[in-house]
Amino acid sequence: MSNIEQGHDVAKAPGDSGAIVISIDAMGGDRGPEAIVDGLALAAKESPSLRFILHGPEGILAPLLAARGLTERCDIHHAEGVVTMHDKPSAVMRNGKGTSMWSAIESVRAKEAEVAVSCGNTGALMAVSMIRLRKLPGVNRPAIASFWPSRNPTGWNVMLDMGADVKAEAADLLTYGLMGTSYARNALGLTRPRVGLLNVGTEEHKGHAELKAAYDMMTKAQDAGQFEFIGFVEGNDLPSNRVDVIVTDGFTGNIALKTGEGTAKLVSELLREALTASPLAKLGALLAMGPLKRMKARVDPRRANGGVFLGLNGTVVKSHGSADATGVAAAIELAARLARSGFSAKLAARVASASVSGQDAPQGEETSEKVS
Repeated sequence: MSNIEQGHDVAKAPGDSGAIVISIDAMGGDRGPEAIVDGLALAAKESPSLRFILHGPEGILAPLLAARGLTERCDIHHAEGVVTMHDKPSAVMRNGKGTSMWSAIESVRAKEAEVAVSCGNTGALMAVSMIRLRKLPGVNRPAIASFWPSRNPTGWNVMLDMGADVKAEAADLLTYGLMGTSYARNALGLTRPRVGLLNVGTEEHKGHAELKAAYDMMTKAQDAGQFEFIGFVEGNDLPSNRVDVIVTDGFTGNIALKTGEGTAKLVSELLREALTASPLAKLGALLAMGPLKRMKARVDPRRANGGVFLGLNGTVVKSHGSADATGVAAAIELAARLARSGFSAKLAARVASASVSGQDAPQGEETSEKVS
């Protein structure tokens, strides 16, 4: 029996009402449920207070959990259907009710879990999330926010939208800025994030009409929104330390994301070829092994795995479809961090009224900043 059927108003963990509950689509990834359960096991080891609701065929999932000693920390919600990477979002919206993806989102809607995590089809996941969780009041277009490696002390910048919607009007870009501010405060612990608007140049006269209108709106909203608007930023600022939140439309954001991933892969392959090209090169690689490992760990995309759907009545973390156990664990840990901070309620408060002081300060941190 679900917690809603028992009459509870908040998420309750299996066997422990004080724990954070994460809802996981076990069938969404390219690597199958084994990789997802392995990632769950890594996250469970790091965070003993976490509890999980796993969605998928019980006959497949129960033995995987038992083999890893996770049965007591997980509930299984049986779901036979699977959303593939080739399924159209419209078809999933019509016929996806019996799938693991739908079931995972439903647990958040029913307040059985606080955050949902899925490695599945991005378009379908956004479609299901929108129809089951609905958009927050004041949000016209939800957005996907992701971490981008940077020179900032946190090691990351936040960028949105990464592909939820290819269009964005000026008012949408302002909303993205507010949502990105809340995300940066709660995920990175930044009190007053610096927000930049992605453009083809930093001069105020550059860009199309929507960008210029958004520029004016962000300039006026920064005090009430508790962010510092630094103006336009360019593509070479994405990994820089002059901005914390980068705002753009989903078309541009998704191209930037795929370009960054492709470039990183190319550099990695070229570096591997160069370091194995001759005996002398191999010796040099051996001597540089320590720094190379540290660099690899710093830019490892698995550490930043997890795009967050912003602008919905509930939090959904989209893991990369090809994520291995390490990547899945990173997505789950991000979901847990947001749940602990009360992020969903704080995001709703920020969108509803940017003039409310301190409504999304990181947990345990208060701001003395007064806003009008």
